[in-house]
Amino acid sequence: MLPQLLISCSSSMLRSTNLLFTLVVISIAPFSQLVHALAPQPQHDHGSGCIPAERAALLSFHKGITRDNADILASWHGQDCCRWSGVRCSNQTGHVIKLHLRNTSPDLDPYDVCDDANSLVGEISPSLISLKHLEHLDLSMNCLGPNSAIPQFLGSMENLRYLNLSGMPFTGRVPCQLGNLSSLQYLDLGMSYYYRTYSTDITWLTKLPLMQYLSMTGINLSRIADWPRTLNMIPSLRVINLVECALDTASQSLPVLNLTKLEKLDLSGNNLGHSVASSWFWNLTSLKYLGLGGTRLFGKFPDALGNMTALKVLDLSENTLDETGNLKSLLKNLCCLEILDLSGNFMIGDIGVLMKGLPQCTWEILMELHFHGNRFIGTLPNFIGEFSSLSVLDLSNNKLTGSIPPEVMNSTCLTFLDLSSNHFNGSVPTELGSLKNLVDLDLSKNNLNGVITEEHFANLQCLKTIDLSSNNLKIVVDSNWRSPFRLQSAVFSSCQMGPLFPTWLQQLREIDSLDISSTALEDKFPNWFWYTFSQSTYLNISNNQISGSLPAHMEGMALEELYLSSNRLTGSIPSLLTNITMLDISNNNFSGGIPSNFEAS
Repeated sequence: MLPQLLISCSSSMLRSTNLLFTLVVISIAPFSQLVHALAPQPQHDHGSGCIPAERAALLSFHKGITRDNADILASWHGQDCCRWSGVRCSNQTGHVIKLHLRNTSPDLDPYDVCDDANSLVGEISPSLISLKHLEHLDLSMNCLGPNSAIPQFLGSMENLRYLNLSGMPFTGRVPCQLGNLSSLQYLDLGMSYYYRTYSTDITWLTKLPLMQYLSMTGINLSRIADWPRTLNMIPSLRVINLVECALDTASQSLPVLNLTKLEKLDLSGNNLGHSVASSWFWNLTSLKYLGLGGTRLFGKFPDALGNMTALKVLDLSENTLDETGNLKSLLKNLCCLEILDLSGNFMIGDIGVLMKGLPQCTWEILMELHFHGNRFIGTLPNFIGEFSSLSVLDLSNNKLTGSIPPEVMNSTCLTFLDLSSNHFNGSVPTELGSLKNLVDLDLSKNNLNGVITEEHFANLQCLKTIDLSSNNLKIVVDSNWRSPFRLQSAVFSSCQMGPLFPTWLQQLREIDSLDISSTALEDKFPNWFWYTFSQSTYLNISNNQISGSLPAHMEGMALEELYLSSNRLTGSIPSLLTNITMLDISNNNFSGGIPSNFEAS
C-alpha cells in the first residue's frame, strides 16, 4: 500500500497521546500461598529416577510438538526424564507429578499466542493420560490444539490439583469430563480468543469440592442463567474470574450465601444491564477484590457495600452509574481500600466532597484513584497530598476548576498523573519536579498558563510520556540544561517554545513520538534535528514559521508519520522515508514534483 501525501489540509494535525493504565492486582495472602503451593518451583527434585512408561508418555507428547523455537524441550533427551525442563518428579516415588510448560515470553501478546516465536505449537497428545500421578499441569499461553476443543481425556487425570490452559486457542464446548477431577484446587481456562469456547452447563463444577481458584474468562456462558447458584455450591472458592463471559444478569436471589471464603470476584465486561443494588454479591463480606467494570450497571449503591470492609480493590468503571450521593457515606468503612476505579460513568458532584468521603484510615494505603470520564466539578482539595502511597491519579475528562494545588506533588509515589481535559487554571506548581517516580504526565486541554522551567523537570528521571498541549504555557530552559528523563512520547503542541529550536530537544534521542506543532518556532531546522529524531516514528512540526529546506537524504529514518504543514519550507521534496504512511506538507513553498513513492489524497 502506498503512503498518503496530504496537500490540501491547512489545519494543524494533532495526535493525542493515549495513556494506558494497568489495574494493579493486589496480592491476597491466602490465595498467594495457594498458588505458591501448587505453582512451579525453580528447581525440580530428581527422586529415584524416571519411570520408563512415563518417559515414553512425555516423548510421545514431544512428538506432537511441531515448533519449539525457544528450545523449551531441548533438554528432553537421555534416560532420566526427571531432569528435563518443565518436569518434576516425586522424591519418594519417582513418578512425574508436575509438567509446567507455560510460555513466559516477556513480549507475548496474549491475544495472538500462535504468532509468538516462543510458543510451543502442535497438539496435546493423549499420552499424558499415562502420567497417572500428575498433580500439576500448565500448558498455558502456547499454541497447542489450535482450532480444536479442550481435550476430554484431561478429565481422566484424576490426581490433578492444578490445571492451567489459559490463553490457548481452543474452540468448541468445554468438556464436562473436567468434573471428574475431584482433587482439583486451581482451574484456569481463561481464553484470550473471546467466545470461541463456550459452555451450556457448568454444574460439573460442583463435583470439584476442593476448588479454590476458578477462571473461565472469555468463555461464552450466555446460555447459563443460574451460574451464581452453581458457584454458590462450591464454598471452598476464593477466586472467581468470569471476565467477558457474555453473562447477561447477576440479579439472581441467593437466600443463603455459601461463598464465605471468596476473596476475589471479577465480572468485568459482561452485559449485566440492571440495577447495581439488585446484584447477588453485596453480602460477600470476605471480598477483597470486586471487579464490575463495563457491566452496564446503574442506579444507587446498596447499603451492604458499607459492610464490605475487607475490600482492597473496587472497580466500578465504564458503567452508567450517576449516583454519588450515598457512595461517599458507604466508603467511610472501607479502611482496606487501595484501588478505587469510578472512571467512565456519568457521576456528578463535587470532587472534594467525594474525596473527603474516603476514610482517613485509607489515606496512607490508597494506591490508585481512577475518576476520569465523569462530570465531577469543584477544586482539588489540599489534603490529597496526604495520600502518601498514591501511585495513580487520573482525574481527566471532568469539569474541575481552580489551580493545581502544590500539595498534589507531596504524593511522591506517583507514577501516573493525568489531569487533562478539565478547566484548571493558573501556573503549574514547580513542586512537580519532586515526583521522582513519575512515568506518565498529562496536563493537556486545560487553561494553564505561566512558564515551565528546569525546576519543573528537576527530578523526573523516570518520565516516559508528557503532554502539556492545548494550554497557554511557555517552556523556557537554559541551553546548557541536562534533561533528567529519557522520553518516549512528548506533546508540546500550543506551548510557546520558539522562536529558536530549543537545544535541549537534541537530548531526546530515544523518543518515538514528538509533537511540537504550533509552538511559535521561526527557525531553520538545526543540523542535529533529523539525526536526533532519526528513530522516531511520529513527528508533528506543523503550524510554525520554519524556513529552509529538508535534508537531501532521509531514506534511513524510521518515520511513519510526518506533519510539516503550514510552515515556510522551500526546495524540493526529497525521496524519503520508505516506512512512511502519512506525510502532510501542505501550505509550504516546496518546488518540483512529488516523489514517485507517494500518492496524493
